[in-house]
Amino acid sequence: MKLPHDDFTSVATEDWNDWRWQMRHAMTDVCSLGFGDADGRIDAQRRYPFLVTPYWLRLMRRTGFTDGPAAVQALPDARELLGPEEGECDDPFRETELSPLPGLVHRFPDRVLVVASLACAMRCRHCTRKNLLSVHAAPDMDGIGRIRDYVVAHPAVREVLLSGGDPLLLDDDAIVERVEIFASLPQIDAVRIGTRVPCTLPMRVTDALATRLGASRKVWVNTQFNHALEITDEAAAACARLVDAGIPVSNQAVLLRGVNDSADALADLFRGLQRMRVRPYYLFVCDPVVGTSHFRVSEERAAELEDEVASMVGGLALPRFVRDVPRAPRKLPVRH
Repeated sequence: MKLPHDDFTSVATEDWNDWRWQMRHAMTDVCSLGFGDADGRIDAQRRYPFLVTPYWLRLMRRTGFTDGPAAVQALPDARELLGPEEGECDDPFRETELSPLPGLVHRFPDRVLVVASLACAMRCRHCTRKNLLSVHAAPDMDGIGRIRDYVVAHPAVREVLLSGGDPLLLDDDAIVERVEIFASLPQIDAVRIGTRVPCTLPMRVTDALATRLGASRKVWVNTQFNHALEITDEAAAACARLVDAGIPVSNQAVLLRGVNDSADALADLFRGLQRMRVRPYYLFVCDPVVGTSHFRVSEERAAELEDEVASMVGGLALPRFVRDVPRAPRKLPVRH
């Protein structure tokens, strides 16, 4: 299969390393990659939008264009249109119900989530919010100010999570402004940024951005690498820029059938993260979201994998194997 721009050799290095160039040239139609109607990908794309940057397309090309770990996470799949299966829904964690202000979710007493951006560098097919991005709002600065007032009025809140979408697809000033608004509050111990760009668009993490984010000494970054093949030189450099700026970086992987559901794949991932000084923090069982059942690994198998991987890597490289359960007060271990 001949792909458009399939070798990228004609792209200037300066352009390739410019995250804005990457986003301008993102592909949003699987037809442009040579897929037709027969496999159901186009129907899936109509419901769940598709987006990959040239960076991720190159990774797909190198690791299996249709069935490699990068491709399986990115390409529309007819199985997304099946269901819902028992226990699945569009909003299992009641984010719309637990939203006291546009763009704010207050699910746990000591922390709140702010939908800072609706944009993504890749539309992950296993995304928890794949049915919600069109429902949520990304507040402007007036809205952020109202959220700040809400946080002040709830002194039990000690952590603010900037999420989305992906907050790091805002420009530098907009990201830093949002961070500083919450980091300046004495009650806030941590401003956590949930972002996949160190994995999906690593050139976005520039030295300048990392330095500015590290200045408050309250920023933590949680990212998501799901397979060792995603740990490219560019991704490692992006993580190094964050860590060298004094920002703790942790990884929240998702256990995905057909991507990383073997002990060897998980051990390779966790070792690779440790080499990058990224803490393997959580491995989540895929959330009960409509359109993701084909990714889901049983909790029993997840528990078996935890035992297998624990015999292969040391404690510093072993995350907690957990499930996020609707209405539960915390993340629960995969073992009942």
